[in-house]
Amino acid sequence: MRLNKSRIAPLADSELDPEMKETLAKNFNGRPVFNIFRTLARAPKAYKSFMRWGGYILSDHNSIAPREREIIILRTGYNWKSGYEWAQHVRIGKECGLTDLEIQHIKDGPLAPSWTPLESAMIRAVDELTTDAFISDQTWGELAELSEKQRMDLVMTVGQYTQVSMMLNSFGVQLDDDLELDTDLAK
Repeated sequence: MRLNKSRIAPLADSELDPEMKETLAKNFNGRPVFNIFRTLARAPKAYKSFMRWGGYILSDHNSIAPREREIIILRTGYNWKSGYEWAQHVRIGKECGLTDLEIQHIKDGPLAPSWTPLESAMIRAVDELTTDAFISDQTWGELAELSEKQRMDLVMTVGQYTQVSMMLNSFGVQLDDDLELDTDLAK
């Protein structure tokens, strides 16, 4: 975690206006509302737009399969040192079939032994996008097994989770009570 306290505090239930209470109730259907969303609720119009775009990235409209999408999201969050993002998506990644070893190998990078050539290329693409905002010709070629839309969705997924990581890190969004900070991101 970059900060040990919030710069922008998440809204408590008592601070939510009626419209936002209704919106959160619809979006979370009785489940706990995570700190990221309680924080974004301070900017209601941005929250609504963010949820639409984020909804695309996490939906079946994104042509990257859920397991591979989580590899991309986790590597993006790890590269940006986003403890919150990492903790949330470790849980989601496991639900999508990632093993503990694969999650460790996401941190190790594209040369870790778990990866197929395509998965390695996807992780390399994330690394290139999070350092240079550009996928090299070599890596683009290694992604040839993906369709044009899948390559577009890969870039858009990294872009979305780069933005999310920037917000989480800069706003100081703290872990929800049911999450644990990865020791590699406690630095």
